[in-house]
Amino acid sequence: MERVVLVTGASGGVGLALCRRLLGEDGRIHLCLACRNSQKAESTRELVLQEFPAAQVSTVEVDLGNLASVLRAAQELRCRFQRLDFVYLNAGIMPNPHVNFKALWKGLLTGRLLHMLTTAEGVMTQTDRLNGDGLQEVFTTNLFGHFILIRQLESLLCGNEKPSRLIWTSSSNARESAFSLSDYQHAKGQESYSSSKYATDLTSVVLNRKFNKQGLYSSVVCPGLVMSNMTYRILPVFLWVLLMPIMYLIRFFAKTYTLTPYNGAEAHVWLFKQKPEYLDALVKYHSCTSGLGKNYVEPRKLDVDEETAEKFYQKLLELEEQTLEKYGDLLD
Repeated sequence: MERVVLVTGASGGVGLALCRRLLGEDGRIHLCLACRNSQKAESTRELVLQEFPAAQVSTVEVDLGNLASVLRAAQELRCRFQRLDFVYLNAGIMPNPHVNFKALWKGLLTGRLLHMLTTAEGVMTQTDRLNGDGLQEVFTTNLFGHFILIRQLESLLCGNEKPSRLIWTSSSNARESAFSLSDYQHAKGQESYSSSKYATDLTSVVLNRKFNKQGLYSSVVCPGLVMSNMTYRILPVFLWVLLMPIMYLIRFFAKTYTLTPYNGAEAHVWLFKQKPEYLDALVKYHSCTSGLGKNYVEPRKLDVDEETAEKFYQKLLELEEQTLEKYGDLLD
C-alpha cells in the first residue's frame, strides 16, 4: 500500500515546497494537504497536481488555532484513512513581529551579531493574543493544536506494520530562556514564538519516550532562515529587497541561511528517507545551505532538560482533558 503523508501548513512556504519535494522523492505516496480553509487547500491541491498530474493528493480543512476545527479534522481523517505513515507538523504563526535594532547594534559592538542573526536571540519580539478558546494564539497554533491532532490520531499512528513518524518544524529560535513551566503559554512575555518552538522540542522528546514501543517516532527539524510570508512581515518589503544580496553573503558564514522554502525543506525530506529506529531522539535536524548553494542536513543536540519535558507533557495532558470536556460533542 502507498504511504500516507499528512502535511499541516501546506499552502505556502516550507510546507508547499515540502509537498513538492516529497512527491519528487516518491510519486506513489498519498499526500494529504492540511490547510486553514478549504478554498486555500483546493487551490494548493490544483497547484501541486499541475506539477505532478498522476499524484494522489487530498485535502483536509484544519485551523490549528481553533480546537474545534482540530477535532473535526481528526474525526474526518479517522474516517478517511486506516493509518498515517508521516505527519509533518509544520503550520505555525509569528504575529506582529518586531525587530530590536538597538539590540542588533549592541550585538555588532560585542561580537555577537552573527549569533543573533542566526538565532534571533534578543532581536525578535511578538505581540500575542487570546484565541476563541481562551488560550494564547501562538501556543495553540504552533504546538497545542498539533498536540491535540496527533493525540486524536493515535489509532492511525500506533501499532502499524511499519513505524509512523511525527516531524515537527521547530526553529533555531527555540530557547529555554524564553520558556517557563509556570507560564508555558507565554502570556506574560514577548517571545511567544521562541517559547512555542522550545515547547515543541520538549514535546517531541517525551513523545518518543511514550510511543516508540508502539511504533511511533518523533523528530524535530529547523528549516533555517527562509524567506516566506511569515518572514516578509518582519520588515517592509523594500528593506528585504535591499538586504537580500547581503543575506546571500552572510550564508558563507551562517549555513542556516537557507533563504528559499525549497532549501528550508531539506531536513524534512532527509528524514523522510531515514529509518526512525536509528535516529537520535535528542537531536534537532537543521536544514543548511553552503555559501555556494549546496544543501545538507546538520544534526545538533537539543538543549532540553528531560525532567522539564516530562513536567510540561503532564501540563499538556491536563489542558487536553479540559479541552475534551469542553468539546465532548465532537468526539466519537
